[in-house]
Amino acid sequence: MVTNVTFWSESVDFPLLTILTLIPLIAMCAVLFSRSTVIAMSLGFAGTLFSLFLSFYVMSVFDPEKTGLQLVEQQRLFDFTYYSVGVDGLNILFISLTAIIALLVLVYKAITRRTVDWKFVACLLGYETILIGAFCALNVIQFWFWTLLELLPVILLTIHGGTGQRMRWVITHLVQYWGWGLLMTLAGFLLLGFGLMDSGHALSFDWPILKQNKALLQNETLIFILLFCGFAIRMPLFPFHGWLPVLAERGTVASAVIFLVGLKLGVYATARFVLPLVTEAAEQWAGFVVTLGLITIFYGALLALMQINIRRLLAFSVISHAGMLVIGIFCFNEHGLNGGIFLSLAWGLASAGMLFSIGLVYERTHTAFTPRLGGLFDTNIGIALLFFISALSTMVMPGTPGFDAAHLLIEGTIDEYGWLIAIAILVGNVLAAAFLLLAFQQIFMASSKRTIQPFRNTQYMVRMEPVIVITICSLLIGTGFNTEPWLNYIERDPTGMSAYYHKYDGKHSNGAPAKPAGSAAGDVQHD
Repeated sequence: MVTNVTFWSESVDFPLLTILTLIPLIAMCAVLFSRSTVIAMSLGFAGTLFSLFLSFYVMSVFDPEKTGLQLVEQQRLFDFTYYSVGVDGLNILFISLTAIIALLVLVYKAITRRTVDWKFVACLLGYETILIGAFCALNVIQFWFWTLLELLPVILLTIHGGTGQRMRWVITHLVQYWGWGLLMTLAGFLLLGFGLMDSGHALSFDWPILKQNKALLQNETLIFILLFCGFAIRMPLFPFHGWLPVLAERGTVASAVIFLVGLKLGVYATARFVLPLVTEAAEQWAGFVVTLGLITIFYGALLALMQINIRRLLAFSVISHAGMLVIGIFCFNEHGLNGGIFLSLAWGLASAGMLFSIGLVYERTHTAFTPRLGGLFDTNIGIALLFFISALSTMVMPGTPGFDAAHLLIEGTIDEYGWLIAIAILVGNVLAAAFLLLAFQQIFMASSKRTIQPFRNTQYMVRMEPVIVITICSLLIGTGFNTEPWLNYIERDPTGMSAYYHKYDGKHSNGAPAKPAGSAAGDVQHD
């Protein structure tokens, strides 16, 4: 199948995606040059606001009716590779989510003023650059380098704003897991590129070229294992999850929030680079992946029920949800894919809302242990509503964006795997409702276990709290009652996006889906 491509010059007057990536990078360089906290906050807000504006502009010029890639930019770097970026239904909303969360993290820091200085702002802007660059990348090696660079701000933010002891052990734990993941994904990407050479094709790491010539690839099973296991660490799936609860417990809330978007890179990368390129191997291993996903759902949910540290509880919640997302993506149909991607976006925003809520609670009580909390609803209604609405979205209740997304995912699961797997997913979601509602009851509704001192912090800007509460609640409720405009960005004609994941059913002699029709854009070509 040939991928249809619309280049940036056909839609806008400037390379929009490259500029969107460079804006926070330029702001970061200015922060590093100034080394002033006051100037850094101003530059941080300017950079994140401009990035948010450009991300919305990307959405405005994106045409959901076209199949294939849009706003594509390509520049030859070497004889065998290109700088290549573009957007389609898989990544366009992740870019906007990154920009929104980065801005809200700065607002949170302005509210609490906890360990905020120019170093934190520089790391945050660098992290935003890396995530936008990774989501836009269409060259597999380019994508890998962005994920390699991501390790640096994660380490710096954890060291700079983390809590608790044994920070060196936490960083070592993180580097061990991520290091193996990076090595496996690099090996898989190299096998993709050099596999074309072994079949007589020119060396290339460009995603459209690899997808167009995937019938020539060799060692598909090995490539699938390397890429899937590498991305499973990032999602994270059981048993590759060990680093996340440790990091969540000792890391700062602000860094954990933006890191939530980074976790979605694992889901996105699986949908972008694994299934379209090694589809046959993915089908052969689908039963194993679904089994792993079910284990992850129940393992994460049961461990979450046992936690008394709310940060660890939310970490195991993310792990449980990762199992559901990977099952949706491996449904090999349009409903499962669309539901998995949209649910990933909804849960990213909802998890950020719960983390912000817990962070604001921590500022008042200086504890993250639920047995020490209670009775906070009357005096902290806004924070309680933020947690509650975010939790409802995580539980995929009607009126939240997670409801329609989960409905699509379940429908795709039933079509592919039957009712038994779908029922198991729903039972796992019931467990998610149990531990989230229990946490809400223990933190906000139950009688306080200890005397809470009156909140006094002259640096704490209480009047800015509604900015986070209103923004996240409005996005969750607004998209929940009107999901169609957002699903239009993800849902494509069946011959478009869903054809990337066409099952090998013998309908095509070369094992590849038919070429999409009806697009005005040209086929991808390189000089």
